Amino acid sequence: MPNNAAAEKRMRQEQKRRAHNRSVKSLVKTQITKARQAIAVPSVDAEAAEAAVRAAVSELDRAAKKGVLHKNNAARRKSRLMKQLNAK
Repeated sequence: MPNNAAAEKRMRQEQKRRAHNRSVKSLVKTQITKARQAIAVPSVDAEAAEAAVRAAVSELDRAAKKGVLHKNNAARRKSRLMKQLNAK
């Protein structure tokens, strides 16, 4: 437990930031999952799969810009998604 006012405030800020980061990460994971499913399902046309990947890449870029994900982490995930898309 925090022992002074500054530590209490820091704890409140960390909780708020943690909740926000968690929601951003969740959104990124959702978009990546949708993109992977669009790539994996053969009945989905290439344009829809490409649109899903584009949405996932956009979310990854936003998360990296906000500092939720490291830029190299985002780049690695984007690279893997593009690799899967191009292999289809």
